[in-house]
Formats: sequence, structure tokens, C-alpha cells
Amino acid sequence: MKYLHSQLTAFLVMSVRDSKPYLSLSQATELTGRLFGLTVTSIRPLPSYDDQNFHVESAESGQYVLKVMNSAASQNLHLLEVQTHIMNFLWEKGLPAQTAMPTVTGQLMSLEEIDCGFGLQKYMVRLLTFLPGTPMAKVTYTSQFLFEVGKMAATVDKLLLQMEHPHLSALQRENFIWNLASVPLLEQFLPLFDGEPIQEVVKRVFEQYRINIAPKIHCFRKCINHGDFNDHNVLVESDASSGYRISGILDFGDMSNGYFVFELAITIMYLMIESSSPLEVGGPVIAGFESVIPLNSEEREAVYLLVLSRFCQSLALGRHAVQQQPENEEYLMITARPGLRLLQLLWNTGKDKVEKIWLSGAAEFLKKSNNAVTQN
Repeated sequence: MKYLHSQLTAFLVMSVRDSKPYLSLSQATELTGRLFGLTVTSIRPLPSYDDQNFHVESAESGQYVLKVMNSAASQNLHLLEVQTHIMNFLWEKGLPAQTAMPTVTGQLMSLEEIDCGFGLQKYMVRLLTFLPGTPMAKVTYTSQFLFEVGKMAATVDKLLLQMEHPHLSALQRENFIWNLASVPLLEQFLPLFDGEPIQEVVKRVFEQYRINIAPKIHCFRKCINHGDFNDHNVLVESDASSGYRISGILDFGDMSNGYFVFELAITIMYLMIESSSPLEVGGPVIAGFESVIPLNSEEREAVYLLVLSRFCQSLALGRHAVQQQPENEEYLMITARPGLRLLQLLWNTGKDKVEKIWLSGAAEFLKKSNNAVTQN
């Protein structure tokens, strides 16, 4: 295990510090024209974690997102093929997912040798549709909207059970650090919290995961997880019935084989970040999720601890990434800063009380919904 941890640390350091692309605007403009035949009228960088994204406006056909994958991820051709296929599959099923546009030669992605200032490296390049809307992080959530987000997260995972692709095994991603199954690997990052009171909470969460989640993970139902259904990867537009409707699902880079309950926990965690009543988020989200995929008893028992685990995962990996990309700290710590407070809140409130709030909230939401249907 010690060898695995050292190998994982080395990979993380390399993937964040050395493999992130740093294209200039002129390089991105040249790629867009040469690969996709578009005349760029405007281009600007977009926030990103370890890839590089550009908002592109073209003279021919509107707006796009030029996505340049980091050089480490660019080596996994089969995984990128599956991710690209998933986006198109969900769009064909009627969900508002980004899709990849073909190059002038008809390919959905192109491996390019680019010098970003430290020698030629290979980066996978895709041009994605630009979807309308505002990130969830910038709107006020209603209970109905939280229900719809939970329902959408479950719908994505359920639909992907139908998908076929010759390289689906690429989603196995053993020891993928952003999969909730990899939480035990994060204990090596505890020194990042030295001198902070929150370190003891993070340590206890990791211990509870080993005791209460790892032995029961075989009871969870398997699926393909989006894995990053967060408040910046889901776009919304105004809607008369629920306040907002989901208009875009972005960033499929963290997809991997996982479990339905993982997606639910990740969704609750991110929706807590911007909520004025974070403890009350879980109820309607659970109700929405269970309207598509009812939880079994083991899954229901695990939700609280998995939400805590995702907070710890985000905090640890965010701090590690800042060490490698200090110039990108503002974006990398979007979740981590409020995450400290919310992790402490969840831990101090305790499992029994939080679950009571969530389950009573889910029941109350469904009761109001049923009454509204009856009255209509």
C-alpha cells in the first residue's frame, strides 16, 4: 500500500504540474481554424482544473468550447473515446449534454503536438457545443429545483446502463482519485491539514469510511457515474414551474465506473456549497433521485458518510492542486473554502440528526407534491 501511495502521489504531481496545457490565444485560434475550419471572431479562456478551455465565437456558426486535455489524460485514447461517446449518447436520449463537433476530416477529437513553453507534448483537442444558461452556483435554489437536479443526476446514470461501446472497460479507472471508492487513498494527504482543527474531522471521516463504507460497498448497485455533477457543471435557465430548468450538463472528464449512491452523495455535497440552508438541501435532492432510482437500505445508510467523504476528497485534492498551480488558486478552491465550514457543520450536527432532516425533508416534499397534484 505504501508503494501505491507513493506512485499515486507522483502521478498527481505530474498530472497537475507538468501535463496541464498552457496554450496562448493565438495557438488556440490556430487550432480552431486548422482542425475545425472555423474563422474565430472572439476567443477567451475559461476556468479549468487540469485541462484548458476556451470560449470561441466563430463567423460561420456561433459559439463553442475548445477543450485541450492535459497531456496525461490525452494518453488514454479509449477513455476519451468513451467520454465523447457518452456525451453524444445522452444528447441523443434528450438530455442537454455537451457534444463534440467533427474536425474537417470527420473525427471527434485530434491528438496534437503543441509547445506550451516547455517542449512539444501531445494534447487531445475537442470542440464542444456551447450550451446556454447560468451555472447553478449563481442562482437561488427552490425545493422543486433541488428535486429536479436529483432526478437529473439519477436519470444520467440510469440511461448510461443502456449504453454500449467496445471500450467501456476504460471507465474502470482503478484507483482513480476522484472516485469515491478511492477515499482510503487520500489518507496520505492528511499532512496538508497540519495545524488546523479540521484535520481531526478529516481523519475521523477516513476512519469511518474504512469501517462503515468499504466493507459494505458490494451492497451498492453499480453504474457509470458522471462523477462531477456540481454547481458549476450544471447550467440552468428560468422556468415558470420550478424557478429554473436544467439547460446544460458539462464536463464528463471524471466519469468512471461507480455506484448510484456515489452520484447522489456528490450531488448533495455540491448543492450544499451555495445554499443558504445547506442542511435542508438533501431532502428534495434525495426525493428527486429516488423518483428514478429508489435506494436500498445499505445505500440509504451510507449517504451521510459519503457526503462527508466527498467534502474531504475535495478539500484534500484542492489543496494538493494549489501546491502545484498556485496561480490557479481562486478556481481550485471554489469548493474547498466553503467546504471547510460545511464539513464541520455536518460533522458537528451528526449522522442521526442530519439523516432525520434529509428524510423528513424528502417526505415533506413528496407530500406537498402529491397534494398539489390532487388539487389540480
